[in-house]
Amino acid sequence: MTPYLRTIVGALLAASLLSGCDKIESLFHKQNQPAPVAVPAQSDGRVAMLLPDFTQLVERDGPAVVNIQANRTDAAPQQSEMPFPVPEDDPLFDFFKRFIPNQPNQQDQTPEESISFGSGFIISDDGFIMTNAHVVNGGTQIKVMLTDKRELKARLVGLDKRTDVALLKVDASSLPVVKIGSPSQLKVGEWVAAIGAPFGFENTVTAGIVSAKGRSLPDENYVPFIQTDVAINPGNSGGPLFNLKGEVVGINSQIYSRSGGFMGISFAIPIDLAMNVAEQIKAKGKVSRGQLGINIQEVSQELAQSFGLPRPSGALVVRVDPQGPAGKAGLQTGDIILKLDDRAIESSKDLPMMVGSLQPGAKVKLSVWRKGEEKTIQATLGELAPETAPQAKQQDEAAPQNFQFGKLGLTVTELTAKQRSELGMNGGLLVQKAQGAAARSGLQHGDIIMGLNQNEITTVKSFEKALASARGNIALLVRRQDSTLFVPLRLD
Repeated sequence: MTPYLRTIVGALLAASLLSGCDKIESLFHKQNQPAPVAVPAQSDGRVAMLLPDFTQLVERDGPAVVNIQANRTDAAPQQSEMPFPVPEDDPLFDFFKRFIPNQPNQQDQTPEESISFGSGFIISDDGFIMTNAHVVNGGTQIKVMLTDKRELKARLVGLDKRTDVALLKVDASSLPVVKIGSPSQLKVGEWVAAIGAPFGFENTVTAGIVSAKGRSLPDENYVPFIQTDVAINPGNSGGPLFNLKGEVVGINSQIYSRSGGFMGISFAIPIDLAMNVAEQIKAKGKVSRGQLGINIQEVSQELAQSFGLPRPSGALVVRVDPQGPAGKAGLQTGDIILKLDDRAIESSKDLPMMVGSLQPGAKVKLSVWRKGEEKTIQATLGELAPETAPQAKQQDEAAPQNFQFGKLGLTVTELTAKQRSELGMNGGLLVQKAQGAAARSGLQHGDIIMGLNQNEITTVKSFEKALASARGNIALLVRRQDSTLFVPLRLD
């Protein structure tokens, strides 16, 4: 083929490809969907990627996103002192007052008003708006700003601190609304976008991908968070997370940051969980959750070996409320819950989410590992009570006699009658010193040993008996201040 013919053929092929791309783009515009993000795999196995186009999503769904301002009245600030205090009659007093301006008037301390900024989105055309609880909690006056510059006063219908979801209501009609999607269909690596007002910059659009699903965060036991790398900053809280179909799949709630700003890790509340919370708030003004009345911990490899479990999984029960649903059903400290209604519990964090999604009064079937066997227990869930701050109890550490277990590196004493009464315990061993194997396993001075391999420990004699039958695999049930946990004790 001559150079001239090659040029003509190349031009024709290029025109054909451009025409094909125009047809594909036209097709997606007709369907009112963002452009595709992937095309079929190449012959060498590579996947050719195209960047998504969020313009239609923003044009169509952006008007349903709102900015929120919540006014709060804070208590009077603490009296601050000048860094270089001098008496008022000192000649240098006026100099220091000018050098350090804006000092508070000591005789006029009044409550200050602060404003919390956030985002939200409209879920019904008659004015129901969803946002984060921490954006509006404690707000004396809540204002909502729409993209058409309207400002509306909002009423707090209710909020749920455990999931950080709040429901607002404004007096308006025919409002633009978002479409609700299904977080269960989200895939890791899928493109998502957020709309909000970071640092007060309204109608800001950011995009990224889903980094992980079902994330559990410290002190957040009831939300399987969606992790993304979408840029989220203060002011984005409460705003929607969209998939490429323009459906809301989450509420942007938290970021992981050491600087206070975005560092590449953001967390969103799944929208199906949030909608369930909103429906309960709308119907009865509060959120009801089931509870078993137990405390649990993660099953490590060492604990699994101690309990004869084939692999580390499930939720290890460290405390059972005798009057709670689990206690009445016969669940015991040291049981490992492997399934709830045939749903496997791979990690202890799965159980609170499963139980919390059920209503009080629901009947559940628990598959439990107890002393080398799997048992089935039927329980009826109670209602989870509001959170209360536990009160620490003082311990009298005086004991008549120390007992040493040199192989374990433990020095313990039996609890006195006064200690048993104050702690509400039948007995136990107070750790006076932990060395060697005990120290390496994490035991500490002040810990109270309550059990050994699912055997209750009340005295030194019961401890010796349980230790003799342990055969080297030891898991100690320990009370540490207001917490209870199992500690695997490894003997080298």
